[in-house]
Amino acid sequence: MEISELKAFVKVVQTGSFTQAAELLNTQRTYISRLINQLENKLDVRLLARTTRAQSLTEVGREFYERAVSILTSIEEAEQAVMQSQSQPTGILKLTCSTEFGMMAVGRWINEYLTAYPHMRVEADFTSRKADLVHEGFDLAIRVGELPDSSLVARLLGHVRYGLFASPNYMAKIASLSAPSDLNALHTISFLGNAQRTVWSLHHSANKRLQQDIELKPRYNVSNISAAKEAAINGIGIALLPHITAQAAIKDKQLVHVLPDWQPADIPVHAVFASARYVSPKVRSFIELAQQAMRQMSLELGSSLRD
Repeated sequence: MEISELKAFVKVVQTGSFTQAAELLNTQRTYISRLINQLENKLDVRLLARTTRAQSLTEVGREFYERAVSILTSIEEAEQAVMQSQSQPTGILKLTCSTEFGMMAVGRWINEYLTAYPHMRVEADFTSRKADLVHEGFDLAIRVGELPDSSLVARLLGHVRYGLFASPNYMAKIASLSAPSDLNALHTISFLGNAQRTVWSLHHSANKRLQQDIELKPRYNVSNISAAKEAAINGIGIALLPHITAQAAIKDKQLVHVLPDWQPADIPVHAVFASARYVSPKVRSFIELAQQAMRQMSLELGSSLRD
């Protein structure tokens, strides 16, 4: 049995046509027909029931088709694995992520990626919708938060840490803030993209078993992290923000870290893609770069919190 015979058979089944199969394999229809006949003769079985206008799989042909697809996929993945070990990323990486996290982190990763791999191009879709990777042709998605059950493959990149932040002017106006329960009497800013938008579940950094759930009536609900940060800077109230978003404003003394011993659970960030068995060099290299960037971000955050 020859690989060319398997390829011809699979293409005929997939296209439903000897002519279209021949076009896809860049050969003649008569050659495809000969390969199918050779395959059936070797197996001594009829795989395709032919008529003058069409062909359909026999019962044996249906089972053989599934196994043929599996064999060809394994061969292709083996070839790609060898090529992967010897090649640098080339071509176009098509990725998608949320607008917020794209502006917050992924855009910077892409810049570093393009600098590191001069033969690569990137098409990035920063969007508020959950794109369909398979049907829309994306190589990769960056997802923030817990993932739903899916046939897609996920690699953990790291975690985003959140904290409570407010302007020095706002903090100067309030009487007391020594415990999470004090937040009930204060103005708060809620980011609607956060699953904890009406309840802030905070745990003590030294003892995660020590947790308080604070029910809020935010003064300002907003669906954009940057808008929530600007509101906090302008003294509207206390906002729950990613540390990465607040760091620059803290350095500029526009924001202060409020109740630093209390924080919500860290939010996981994953790279999501379609194939578990074969990861292309362009996807693998971007995931590795993103993981390193998240580790560096975590180290820098730890250093800034100790200062």
